Amino acid sequence: MIVQHKFVEFIPEIIEDGVLYISLDYGTVIHNCACSCGIEVNTPLSPMGWRMSYDGEAVTLNPSIGNWGFDCKSHYWITYGKVEWASTWSDERIRKIRKIEDDERDKFYEIENDSFKSCRYSRRFTHPRT
Repeated sequence: MIVQHKFVEFIPEIIEDGVLYISLDYGTVIHNCACSCGIEVNTPLSPMGWRMSYDGEAVTLNPSIGNWGFDCKSHYWITYGKVEWASTWSDERIRKIRKIEDDERDKFYEIENDSFKSCRYSRRFTHPRT
C-alpha cells in the first residue's frame, strides 16, 4: 500500500485513507489505520516518540506503528511512502515492550529535568540578585 503525504498547519476534520497529514507546527502526523479499520492514528513527533524524515518525495516514520490498543492490533512501518506490514505481536510481548518504552521515557525526562534544574540553579548562582 502506498501512502501520500500532505503537509498541513491544522489536521482536517475528515481524514482520508492512504494519506499522512503532517503538521510540523504541532509536531504530529495523523493517518487512518493502514488495515482499513477506519481508526485515526496519531503519531506525535518527539525525541521519545516518532521521528519523520522526508526526502523531497516520500515520508518515512520511525519506529514502527503498533496499534496495540485497537481491535485490529495492526503493526506496520511507513517507509518511503509505503506501508510495510510487520509481524503480529503477542499480548505478552506488547506488555514487555511497553514497559521498556515507559522506562526509557521516564529516564529521558528525568535526565531532561535534572539538566533543567542544574541550568536553573547555575543561573541563580552566576547572576546573583541585587
